[in-house]
Amino acid sequence: MNSEIKSLSKSIEADMIRWRRHFHENPECSFQEYQTVDYIKKELENLPNIEISRLTPTSLQILVKGGGAADGAGKRIALRADIDALPVEEKSGEPFSSKNKGRMHACGHDFHTAILMGAVKIASQLSPKIKGEVLFIFQHAEELPPGGGIELVKAGVLNNVDMVFALHADPTTPVGIVNSLDGVYCASTDNFSLLIKGRGAHGSMPQKSIDPIVIGSQIVDVLQTIVSRRMDPFNAPVVTVATFKADGEFNIIPDNAYLAGTLRTHDKNIRQEIQDLVDKTIKGITDIYGAQYEFKIIKGYPVGINDSKALKVCQSVFDDYLSPDYQLSLDGKPMFGGEDFAYYQEKVPGCFMFFGAGRGDFDKSAMLHSSKLRLNEDALQVGVSIHIGLIYKLLL
Repeated sequence: MNSEIKSLSKSIEADMIRWRRHFHENPECSFQEYQTVDYIKKELENLPNIEISRLTPTSLQILVKGGGAADGAGKRIALRADIDALPVEEKSGEPFSSKNKGRMHACGHDFHTAILMGAVKIASQLSPKIKGEVLFIFQHAEELPPGGGIELVKAGVLNNVDMVFALHADPTTPVGIVNSLDGVYCASTDNFSLLIKGRGAHGSMPQKSIDPIVIGSQIVDVLQTIVSRRMDPFNAPVVTVATFKADGEFNIIPDNAYLAGTLRTHDKNIRQEIQDLVDKTIKGITDIYGAQYEFKIIKGYPVGINDSKALKVCQSVFDDYLSPDYQLSLDGKPMFGGEDFAYYQEKVPGCFMFFGAGRGDFDKSAMLHSSKLRLNEDALQVGVSIHIGLIYKLLL
């Protein structure tokens, strides 16, 4: 690894660990990150060569303007971290576990925030040599659609930005291994709800009913044929019904039933097609039985697509500055999870990378969003080294 980057990342390690543990002990959920952004501001506001601003009450932007040669003037890159926690009761056993009941940093956002803070501190030192500008985005509400990303994009956070980058901790990968993909890396994440309006009856006289349980059961069954019989298997989406509720009893057929689920796809061109097919399927089955229904789509995040040029920049950062200590792998497959960083990538070229933060027993490691998630703090240096490497590659 480049000796300067190694030295700079090592110099900030103790601060990143302290920041990360503070956030882990004091998690705040989406759109409630008031104390989180106040803490970030308090810790960084006295650094030289930075400008702090807010586009929303629970997000923060820090701009580092370079004083380097004019030939790089005008180039602005953005580095983004999500800062919100999840509504999860922590069971990790960490000595710095959450003090806030029912809230936990179960997706590594405490890591992301501490790493980006470390990058701000280093960038402020490098400012006299930087040719251009670095925008650090501490984004709220990644976990709750419509998400904080689209709110910031609409507010103009990416104005004059040439490229944008983001990182995500991965508990199933060893420290030092970073994964990314050229093109699609995550799915669109639309959810749906369905209220079937039937007619209740005594359980001994089902012929008097319009049975919403029978109707709902057929809908669940037939929806699976959208994937198996209506879609190209090479672009197969996910159609999952995760909720089925009805208020019947042993001998009472209820009036209504409620279903809810999620629709995921890696192909932005068939996103609307899936929604239409689900709606037509529901209409066809309810019409047969004479039932009414209310169907709603709750729009989630778009398909996440890495820009090829931005990915090549990341590859060159590893080749020129970080290897052999850290390695970038492009051998994975797109995930069906969602990520609101995709909104940024619809606006400007960007790249999203997953950095290993596993603790060793990867087959038994708690996954992201688990109440037992534990991450390896050695990975903090990996994350900040990537951010510093991007600054070196593009602006020094």
